[in-house]
Amino acid sequence: MLTVNSLSKSYGFDTVFRDVTFSLNSGERLGLVGPNGCGKTTLLRILAGVEQPDSGNYKFNHPGVRLGYLPQGLTHAPDESLSNFLDRMTGELLSTSTRLEKLASALVAAPESARLQREFDATLQQMPAAAQLQGQVAEALDALGLESIPLEAPIETLSGGQKTRLALAGVLLSSPQLLLLDEPTNHLDIDMLEWLGDWLVNSPLRREAAILIVSHDRAFLDQTVTGILEMDPQTRTLRAYPGNYSDYVEQNLAERERHWQAYTDQQEEIVRLRCAAELVRGQAVFRKGGKADSGDKFAKGFFANRSRRTVARAKNIEGRLDKLLNEEHIEKPRNSWQMKLDLSHTSTSGRDVILLEELSIGYDNIVLLSDLTLQVRYGQRIALIGPNGAGKTTLLRTISGALPPLAGRARLGSGVRIGYMVQEQETPEAESDALTTLRGQVPLNETEARAFLHQFLFTGDEVFTPVSKLSYGERARLALACLAANGCNLLLLDEPINHLDVPSRARFEQALSTFKGTVLAVVHDRYFIQGFASEIWEIHEGSLRVWK
Repeated sequence: MLTVNSLSKSYGFDTVFRDVTFSLNSGERLGLVGPNGCGKTTLLRILAGVEQPDSGNYKFNHPGVRLGYLPQGLTHAPDESLSNFLDRMTGELLSTSTRLEKLASALVAAPESARLQREFDATLQQMPAAAQLQGQVAEALDALGLESIPLEAPIETLSGGQKTRLALAGVLLSSPQLLLLDEPTNHLDIDMLEWLGDWLVNSPLRREAAILIVSHDRAFLDQTVTGILEMDPQTRTLRAYPGNYSDYVEQNLAERERHWQAYTDQQEEIVRLRCAAELVRGQAVFRKGGKADSGDKFAKGFFANRSRRTVARAKNIEGRLDKLLNEEHIEKPRNSWQMKLDLSHTSTSGRDVILLEELSIGYDNIVLLSDLTLQVRYGQRIALIGPNGAGKTTLLRTISGALPPLAGRARLGSGVRIGYMVQEQETPEAESDALTTLRGQVPLNETEARAFLHQFLFTGDEVFTPVSKLSYGERARLALACLAANGCNLLLLDEPINHLDVPSRARFEQALSTFKGTVLAVVHDRYFIQGFASEIWEIHEGSLRVWK
């Protein structure tokens, strides 16, 4: 379906990637992984024809391949409605019945028109496929939480998350033969994630499409892909691994262990050869200076021959050493630069941390949850899950005191110190820079604050970048830096790992494992939930269920 040969791309003097080569066959589903900034989105943009490579080429193995591309953001015409967008994405198949009615009316007025009759017959033949597509559209909109939005509604009236899900529905329904998905799991809850994974694997609409997915959701990649392409941020090259994400992690770890072993063995051999070369050279010098009776020709020849053999042996050892240091040299495995997130230093609170007493929450007199009576104890780790719009963020805001309850009370225990990480669209002080934001929360001088932010990958003048100019991933890192610096003992986290790449997600999980306080987190990453949560709160149809 797709063959990529030696693609390279740079911006100025910065190499994004080089010599990228791989193939993608019909029916294959490949996950493209790597840290943020290593070129995953750029590669998809090149394959979609949005950008051009500096060198190399790619080709589709069949002419006229139907390409479906989901970028990070919805492209639509001004005032375009949902129905117009979906009709455009499906090749106007959705409007078949409307066109058929218009053609029928035209034929009544001009029954002798052969052209109208041909158009009517061709459109009539499309009706079974159009009827089937109507059902698939309804399924997709329902699964992605868009079923309650009128199809005549302008896209501009949708929220950012709804636009993202509409774009996903459109590209899935376009029956692509090659599907390029850039972060398709953003703004999806757990039910939506499971539906999308099942669609990519089992949907008849997908048929034998080839799929390339950029995602940081490890459970989603485990569910969907048949192979992994890894963009290496150090070499700027790409490597392919068979199997799903868990298979890739296992292979990658084994590969790294082999690399370390080979490097260690070579270093030991280099030390051994250096010692041997010095020893033999010393022997050669000694033997060259050996004394014999001036009249003893045999002794003179003996010492000369031994000296020559010793020198030859030394040169042989040094030749082998030179090979190991140059053409056969094994580079030392390098650790990638990751966040140094430390949440282990925190104050302790009382045993009772959160007390919900007949609590009702909502906004504008719209009740989302009512009559909640729950108790959270020190050290609990709770994952708060449920559909988008069910009230997860509202519950966190009510507990934090940012939103008053509609009824009842939400109380905090003695000694509780809250660290509240909001969603990216609610990031406060957007015109403040990273350095000022951190120093506004923690008494640090500029040198101390810059050193602290350096641990979260803010280097040089990046600390002066306004928050409004930071990417979502950078904003998440800044929020994590503030949490780590504050020494809080209750963390309220609203989708904390959105826009974090896989290494940063793993580092965040490790940090939470050292955190001695209490955590209540809204999260949709099933891999993260499995490793983090001791208890799950699920909001479903206006009620909250507790799973232990």
